[in-house]
Amino acid sequence: MTQLSQYYVPGLHVEDHVVQVPLHWNWAAGAAQPDVSSFAGEHIDLFYRVVSSAQNVHADLPLLLFLQGGPGGMGPRPMSAQSIPWLSEAVKHFRVVLIDQRGTGRSSRVDSSLIRRRGQNARETADFLKNFLADSIIRDCEFLRTTVFNSAQWVTLGQSYGGFLTMAYVSLFPASIAASFVTGGIPHIPMNAREVYEHTVPRMMAKTKEYYGLYTDDEAVVGRIADFLSSEKVLLPNGDPASVRRLQMLGGDFGMKPSFERMHWTVDTAFNGEYLSDGFLMELFSSTTSYGSELYWVLQEFIYANKEIEPINWAANDVLRSTKQFDESSRPLMLIGEAALPEIFDEDSALRAFRPAMDELMSDTQWGTVYDEDQLARNDIPIHAAVYFDDMYVDSGLQLDTLSRVGNSHAWVTNEFEHDGARMGAVFEHLYAEALSRGHLEKLFLK
Repeated sequence: MTQLSQYYVPGLHVEDHVVQVPLHWNWAAGAAQPDVSSFAGEHIDLFYRVVSSAQNVHADLPLLLFLQGGPGGMGPRPMSAQSIPWLSEAVKHFRVVLIDQRGTGRSSRVDSSLIRRRGQNARETADFLKNFLADSIIRDCEFLRTTVFNSAQWVTLGQSYGGFLTMAYVSLFPASIAASFVTGGIPHIPMNAREVYEHTVPRMMAKTKEYYGLYTDDEAVVGRIADFLSSEKVLLPNGDPASVRRLQMLGGDFGMKPSFERMHWTVDTAFNGEYLSDGFLMELFSSTTSYGSELYWVLQEFIYANKEIEPINWAANDVLRSTKQFDESSRPLMLIGEAALPEIFDEDSALRAFRPAMDELMSDTQWGTVYDEDQLARNDIPIHAAVYFDDMYVDSGLQLDTLSRVGNSHAWVTNEFEHDGARMGAVFEHLYAEALSRGHLEKLFLK
């Protein structure tokens, strides 16, 4: 472990660290941590931060590991103690560990430039990308816990995909966790990508109709934009094509707040006379580009892969194409939320280098073991989960079905928040208070 630096941002003390981990882990679930120096083959950097409140820098507080949403998400970058409300609450009770999940941020990063430099064929690239999923991420976390933090049990907080990682951690290394919090991210187990989109595509449609009902003039404006893109060759500021599908991808924001207002003001100045304005095209580019978050789309459907499965084969695209209301020519134009589509790997220059490998991955049937249903059924780790009733990305009914089969799990179902509710300090406060009141954190604070 190498400490790179330490510093303060207002109200927080931050330490930056990096360790090396194997690209490919050979570490059986539940087994003792192997000698990493004995691993042959490629190693990569894993970057993490330890964040404390300014007044608790030297306090021996328990650890909380934050599992970032995504996939392909780097850890949050706090501007101050108040800039991330859940963090300002968490540092009152914990030292918080923020990792840049492998392939992101300051960990050895995976982007199109790297893929081109590696010069591998499609199959080799596909096998390389399989090393950036939950089974590897959790082993990275467990390596940190056992080597850097003296094997101390920690609490986990998983947001969105971080909840998927939580279930993987509970499956693979249950003795490592004292308690878990999850916000908007309990996966449906057993997993099926097509099932997920069969539940979420109707929610995308409902969200679009809700938006048009709120801002009634926008239905015609969005339709006019789509008609223009269909009839003219339009380029985004970086030279990528501006397509109707790209326009529809603006719906990816609709599971957050205040997304309807953001969309309303985006299309408010879409036209400059008869033509699309440069400002709108820049908004369309910046809101839909994958530069800096390539793994989000690359891994999107493979977070639903566990052990031996049927080929995923562009599940979201299949469901959308079979729902004619989402055709580019349909009006009112339906907007699309969180769906990895083959078109974006052709149109988005940040993703084109991944396209050959994507076709390989979409046909694969063998994946790593991420979830152990038997272990989850007998789980005794307290799991406190916020389930957002109207969640557009992670269906609340599927979340509750999973939790009904996970031992010692406790669901708080609310429609007060959207998928990004964890950004509000109140969600973490509620889960923490509930766990505390049930005695689920008692052993952490025993001296």
